[in-house]
Amino acid sequence: MSTTTYGVTGMTCGHCVAAVTEEVGKVAGVKDVTVELVNGGESKVTVASDGEIDVDDVRAAVDEAGYVLTGPSA
Repeated sequence: MSTTTYGVTGMTCGHCVAAVTEEVGKVAGVKDVTVELVNGGESKVTVASDGEIDVDDVRAAVDEAGYVLTGPSA
């Protein structure tokens, strides 16, 4: 199992969390999505998967939800 944490901006509420969780959860190989909401800042989205997930797939899912992926976090 692989886990990667990404930064996402633009999220402000529980609806935002639900939208990102749903869209990222649709990416092939994703097993679990956890969001730590930072209202008005960079939220942390942790993705657990069977293997490595292409960051462009995660970026497209976050974009579909209406938010901006700022990249993998340290």
